[in-house]
Amino acid sequence: MNTKPFSVSVRQFDHTPVLDLHGEIDALADDGLNVAYMRAVEENPAVVMLNFSDVDYINSKGIALIVGLLAQARKKGRKLITYGLSPHYVEIFNITRLSDFMHNYTDEQAALTAVAAEKA
Repeated sequence: MNTKPFSVSVRQFDHTPVLDLHGEIDALADDGLNVAYMRAVEENPAVVMLNFSDVDYINSKGIALIVGLLAQARKKGRKLITYGLSPHYVEIFNITRLSDFMHNYTDEQAALTAVAAEKA
């Protein structure tokens, strides 16, 4: 199996941080994901977007890392929005009830439209 190691980049779109996630989200993603999240929330945004479009695999530890980000966000009254999840991971987010706490959108434009509507 050809695996891609985890990487993450942070960018801003209209004062909303976007974490572009790449590769596999597993135990090895812990440090990178948490550092990126801390960088993304430095200016205390109301919403953080997680882009899963280039994520190949998420194991149980990866789900736990995402739950950890959700806990940090909720503690600060911040929303996490996801987009780009494959149908398989949409189902996993539904089964684990992550989707009860994070809205998921099919693509970046749909997510940005939702964020803009909340700001209006």
